[in-house]
Amino acid sequence: MNMMVASLVFVCLLTIALATMLWSLGRTWPIRNKLLLAQAVIGRPGATRVKKRWAFLTMLVALGLGILALSLADKVAGGPGLTFAGLVLGALLIARGVAGYAAPWRRLFPEEPFATLDRKTYSPLALGLGIGFLLLVLMRLL
Repeated sequence: MNMMVASLVFVCLLTIALATMLWSLGRTWPIRNKLLLAQAVIGRPGATRVKKRWAFLTMLVALGLGILALSLADKVAGGPGLTFAGLVLGALLIARGVAGYAAPWRRLFPEEPFATLDRKTYSPLALGLGIGFLLLVLMRLL
């Protein structure tokens, strides 16, 4: 069961890593142009493009989190430090998911289509990933 949860979390994060890798190379997949991509994934007024450096760093973080999820599936890997990291990441991802529905977040990131995508996709995804990390931590402890 723990490997199934870890694999699901990993595949989601790998997909994010692949998309952001393409953005770091100047591609706009799955969006048709740079402006619309920025409006869809940044959400701040005035954003006109996704910065390649930030996209590359996001790719590295997503890939690292995916590898961490797979590591959490092994009860003896990494010891208490890995368990604690999984707990913190789960909490942070859940906080991000909840924040997406809060008015202060919406004031910071009002741009469409980001605002709609955040409510329908990004926040639920963050909540799901956070729950996945917490489940992996719980399964490590049981």
